[in-house]
Order: sequence, then C-alpha cells, then structure tokens
Amino acid sequence: MKLLAFDTSTEIMSVAVQCGAPDALRQHNGPGGAQTSTQLIPAIERLMREAGLAYAELDAIVFGRGPGSFTGLRTACSVAQGLAFGADVKVLPIDTLLCVAEVARLQFAPQREHWQVLALLDARMDELYAAGYAFERGTWRQTRDHCLLRPEEAHAEQIDALAGNVFATYGARLPISAVPRLEARPEAAALLRLAPALLAAGAALPADQALPLYIRDQVAQTTLQRAAQKAAL
Repeated sequence: MKLLAFDTSTEIMSVAVQCGAPDALRQHNGPGGAQTSTQLIPAIERLMREAGLAYAELDAIVFGRGPGSFTGLRTACSVAQGLAFGADVKVLPIDTLLCVAEVARLQFAPQREHWQVLALLDARMDELYAAGYAFERGTWRQTRDHCLLRPEEAHAEQIDALAGNVFATYGARLPISAVPRLEARPEAAALLRLAPALLAAGAALPADQALPLYIRDQVAQTTLQRAAQKAAL
C-alpha cells in the first residue's frame, strides 16, 4: 500500500511514508509543539519526494486523531483534510492511544499472541488520557473507553503493562505497580502498521471527516477554577 502517516498529538512530531512493501518506509521524527505548524508540511513534502510519490497515488492519508495536544490535533486534522481534498484521496483517523499501545507492543512484546495494555498520555493540568487495548492473534480491540483521569485514578484489571509518556511526571502517583511501565509515544510508523487492518475494515473516510478526538471539552480555566483545583490537591 502507498500511505502517508503523521502524528502531532504530543511534543514529538512524527511523519512516515510507505511506498509498496511494508519495509519500504521513510520516516522523520522531530520537535512538535509550537513548531508543528511550520515543520509538518515541509517534512511531509520531503518524504514524499524521497519516496517518488504524488499525493494522488496514496491509498489514504493516515493521522493520529487524538486525544492529545489541542493545537497538535487541529494541525494534523487541517493538514490531512487539505492534502486529501487536493489529491482526492480518503483519510484514516487513528486513535493516538491505540498507536501508543502498538508502539509498546512492537518494542516490548512482539512475540506475544495475547497482550493487554493500559495506554496513557499526559493531558497536562494534572490529568491523563487513558484507554485500554487487547492484542489477540494479530488484531487489536479496545477494552476500555477513552477517558480523562487523575494519576491516582488509573486503575485497571488483567493488564500486562502500562504504556505511555506519563511515568517521569506521574509515576509515583500511579496506583498500578505490579506490571511493567513502558515508555511509548505515538509514532507514524505504528500508524502505518495499524492502517491496513483498519482500511480493510472500512475505516477510511472522506476528507471532510478528518476530525479530532477531544476528550477534554474545556482547555482554558478561569482563575476561580484553577484556585479550586489547587485547593482540592
């Protein structure tokens, strides 16, 4: 398959292009955050040139839809939508927490036929994004819905690992200590590994449906809200 994938949901921007065989992969990882809006399109264009691909040749444009940084998600959706409209190709939104689970699986449990993980991403404001996934005979299924929680609330049963980017900041406050803690962030290469099964299942969408997955509805807090949150700690 010929696929372009990118994720800008965290402080790391990740871009990858697959042309044909799964090992025919070109990728770029670099600073995200405030730099994403200026760096994403140049990185995409460079990889597409190196792969010798035109956008119209792509089977789909794959992107991490969230949860994650609001600015990063808006950038990813805007770029995916614009490129897909221009090339008349479909988009494939993929959950960033599923991507985290896949990154951790390939790195730490590639031979396991059955593996369950609680994926966690730093949501800032003293909270985590979380979702549970099970890998069974080559296929992922979601076992716990996306949610927003405090570190102390990250309870899970029958999991083999925690995976995410939260351990340096919140590790001491996480109640689950009996399973490995695997450092993992969303990566475009993992999106490409997830894409074929999702495309086969009909998950590709028209360009105008390149939409973010927001778990937190409110980003800005008033002074009173911040004071109340601080008092509750």
